[in-house]
Amino acid sequence: MIMSASVHGGIGLYYCCGLTDQGIGELNEDSYLVGGVVSDSGSTANSTTECDTDAPFIAAVADGVGGEDAGEIASRLTLQLLAGIRSCKREDIVPRILKIHEKVCAYGVRHGHDNMQSTLCALYVDSDDNAYAVNIGDSRLYLYREGNIRQITTDQSLVQMLYDQGRITDIERAKHEVRNIIFPVMGNLKTAPTPVITDMGVLGFGDVVLICSDGLSDYVTRGELEDVLARPMHLTKRLRLLADLALEHGSTDNITAVGVYFKK
Repeated sequence: MIMSASVHGGIGLYYCCGLTDQGIGELNEDSYLVGGVVSDSGSTANSTTECDTDAPFIAAVADGVGGEDAGEIASRLTLQLLAGIRSCKREDIVPRILKIHEKVCAYGVRHGHDNMQSTLCALYVDSDDNAYAVNIGDSRLYLYREGNIRQITTDQSLVQMLYDQGRITDIERAKHEVRNIIFPVMGNLKTAPTPVITDMGVLGFGDVVLICSDGLSDYVTRGELEDVLARPMHLTKRLRLLADLALEHGSTDNITAVGVYFKK
């Protein structure tokens, strides 16, 4: 299914697109936010959205935590609430995210979905075109610039902590037995998450921001990301190629990706 949206009224003009693929699972617990539209992961196994948008705007991916109740509701609600943030100062981002966390918790308790949880990874571009990465959990944001890709966010996970401590190698963490254990995320009733904001400066012409769930990032190498993003084709097609690569490499998770680039 293809949905489209158009938003106008800022300084820079950006192209944004997103896709989600259920993969081999029985339910898609991922959601994405593009152009103020949240993908309906609860009823749509696969969807694609694209739009042009002016700053300020938010694009995001949320991955419902497997093994917990109603992950698809947690991811969708997180992004629906996030879409309500039209514009805010950098210092207000964390308090606004924590308010969303509280509302997700309250919704879960009220509707009998105790401890429903979701990751959150987002790109926020303010009215002055300053870009910020926002991260909770192990979804990721990358910046592709001049043929090289750089991971901007850091996974909030046990395996990342072991890697940072030098106890496992980069190769080992990709298939480690505890790779699915993450730190508190949106909706966790016991402990509030710790949102991490990373200043990215102003995006330039040719830059591509990729936000994705671990159903993609765990199965596609850095070299493959660079190879696909370098191809002279529409960004939606490049995202589809990346999703197909993840499936070919054995991804058993839902696969969701959002791409953003500066047009003018």
